[in-house]
Amino acid sequence: MNNERQKRLLIVDDERDLLNLLKKVLLKKCHCDIALAETTAKAQELVTDWKPDVVLTDIIMPEKDGLQLLKFINETDSTISTIIMTGYGTVEMAVKALKGGAYDFFEKPFDNDKISRVVHRALERTYLLRENQNLQQLLVNNCRSSKLIGKTKPMRQAVDLLTRFGQSDATVLIRGESGTGKEVAARIVHAASKRTKKKMITINCPALPEQILESELFGYSKGAFTGADHDKDGLFLEAEGSTILLDEIADIPVTLQTKLLRVLQEKEIQPLGQTRTIKVDVRVLASTNQDLEAKIARGEFREDLYYRLNVMTVVLPSLAERKEDIPLLAQHFLKIYEREYDRQGMSFSPEALQYLINRKWQGNVRELQNSINRAVLLAPDSILTPSDFSHDEAPDTNGEISSISGLPDYDNQLTYKHAKERVVNNFSISFLRDYLQKTRGNVSLAAKDSGMERQAFQRLLRRYNINADDFRS
Repeated sequence: MNNERQKRLLIVDDERDLLNLLKKVLLKKCHCDIALAETTAKAQELVTDWKPDVVLTDIIMPEKDGLQLLKFINETDSTISTIIMTGYGTVEMAVKALKGGAYDFFEKPFDNDKISRVVHRALERTYLLRENQNLQQLLVNNCRSSKLIGKTKPMRQAVDLLTRFGQSDATVLIRGESGTGKEVAARIVHAASKRTKKKMITINCPALPEQILESELFGYSKGAFTGADHDKDGLFLEAEGSTILLDEIADIPVTLQTKLLRVLQEKEIQPLGQTRTIKVDVRVLASTNQDLEAKIARGEFREDLYYRLNVMTVVLPSLAERKEDIPLLAQHFLKIYEREYDRQGMSFSPEALQYLINRKWQGNVRELQNSINRAVLLAPDSILTPSDFSHDEAPDTNGEISSISGLPDYDNQLTYKHAKERVVNNFSISFLRDYLQKTRGNVSLAAKDSGMERQAFQRLLRRYNINADDFRS
């Protein structure tokens, strides 16, 4: 984690020997600042003034007990993760503590390694919650300067480079994997240029057949080909005095590459069916997700065109190179889709954010956006959990169809909202039961196998009233 200060852990217990033991164990394993408190009053003072990230507290205390301390912590700073421990614990106490907002619950004596792991996860949870609180302001600040959202060094460098490129009139080649935001990057260059008062023109090169692409770019005269019954200005003329983006230029046919080279060299175009050329004042931007150097070696891309395009180059980082931007991007897309689907007040659970950070995004920002779009539309609750995202990963079924992959039947008299809710609920119940069946009721193993945090899995079990004991043999 990249906190500006060292992580902080407060341990509360009326037994001094236990406090010292826990401090020794956790200081070594969790690498954090640790404060100790033997009373609830001292603990409340430290929560207010020292502002810990995690509180590990006994539940049976003189004066006020751990549950009262838990309530105080939640009212003071709801991002603090509280872990309850007791030597007198009962199931009822555990349930009461968890319902009161405790992150986890331990009975004494406990395993040192286990409690160290839980404290470490609790520190990460608090970091994510606090990071969430700052995301909205960061989002506003980022959007004021550009539409490429990110605060990591690779993204800041890319935005800075794009902004500086905008101040010249040179051709810019924007490179990056699919879904990294190359068209948005082009708009940053255009917005920073002297041409910003005019609309930027964009054309997706591989989307059109060669003949149509040529006529779209350069225009044509009446009679130039069958069906040309009037003169038509091409996109280069439409972009006069502005900017044109040739999106995915690696796929442009070789025959058109020659004509494009002329535009870049001579600043002129020749419409189809005409013998004269027309001077144009257009700034050219190009983007690609392909290896142009390899295409040149295979004779599929002109080397002289490459050097004309490659005057200034910026490479956009993949999402894997800027994972710390994922929560910021996720919040941005969440706000967009909660407005679109009228689902105000939605949020991510810490486990969901951790899932999004750890997941591999082959489609980069575009895939992340699509995933959040789907989750906001289909999620049964206002708090998004890992289970709201895991279903849109491509399954590795080796051609077999899972027993939970089909949509359940529903009454065609239901409204869309209620039909969707029934489909989602039936899917979730089937999903949970399948994994509990496979693990014979072992919740920890079922959660691990399904790619979920144990607490998230348990919350779903409680939501759908599924008892893991029913699957144990």
